[in-house]
Amino acid sequence: MVEQTSKKGLTKADVVRKGKQLCNWGKWGKDDELGVLNYITPEDIIEASRLVKKGKVFRLGLELDENGPQKGLFGGRYNPLHHMLATGTDAVQGLQDAAPGLRYADDMINLPTQAASQWDALSHVFAEDKMWNGYPATLVDSRGAHKNGIEKFANKMVGRGVLLDVALYKNKDRLADGYGITIQDLDETAKSQGVEVRRGDFVIVNTGQQADCLDKGEWGGYGGGDAPGLAFETVDWIHEKQIAGICSDTWGIEVRPNETIDGTNQPWHWVTIPYIGIVHGEIWYLRELVADCAQDGVYEFFLSAPPLVIPRGTGSPINAQAIK
Repeated sequence: MVEQTSKKGLTKADVVRKGKQLCNWGKWGKDDELGVLNYITPEDIIEASRLVKKGKVFRLGLELDENGPQKGLFGGRYNPLHHMLATGTDAVQGLQDAAPGLRYADDMINLPTQAASQWDALSHVFAEDKMWNGYPATLVDSRGAHKNGIEKFANKMVGRGVLLDVALYKNKDRLADGYGITIQDLDETAKSQGVEVRRGDFVIVNTGQQADCLDKGEWGGYGGGDAPGLAFETVDWIHEKQIAGICSDTWGIEVRPNETIDGTNQPWHWVTIPYIGIVHGEIWYLRELVADCAQDGVYEFFLSAPPLVIPRGTGSPINAQAIK
């Protein structure tokens, strides 16, 4: 019997206790850096590929530009900055003809790895002084994550994706800020959609928050403020279902304001990343996928979502692809 934790009034002690109860450290050996991605087998990937019926591809990445959701509300994150290094105006003025003698355009992007649609690595959040699999938090230093770096996922983020459109199930365009999505909500959404969540799945939760911000042309507090999201109790669901990834259209997946009373920030993160070992896909762009799933009633698909190969990175921007 899983010990249930109160939905309200959580303390740091409650959060740590739940983390230790659901701890997967050592399950795949003392040297593991993949966490619950170990649940995905080659056979699962082959089976997921059979979900491609229409050859229709949906991008799940938000645009990487200065109009993104970041307002410095968390960790000083800022929106991507796109700069040109060489342009067509340079070329036609003859500025490139002498050296290198080739007319071309070149550019660069400067951005925090978690500014837009992204994966969190298992080195991103600590449970006190430890990260996933019990590695010391001090192994993430000024040169990056010497354990649990995002590069370990470079050939792992493929498999069966499942969209749980909780907003649609609740007959809402957008769930209200502060609405905590419960285990019952997740199960009933899946049942209403006729889809089963299985071991090794990447589960994507739609709240409608991002689409609402895009429609209004204003991000407000999206990048760190109040939001609908998964209630703390869903850590039990995630652990029991043995899913491989949890993703959403919000900044941090979990409900905000948080359910704690002592200032413990992002308590769900404390349990999911360092103790359970599950990766987070955050700020995912879901608009076209949501519309198509509602139209054809098919909420499962092949998902390909590799991170950039950033050695020792604690996160990575992505443009995940859902293929139906």
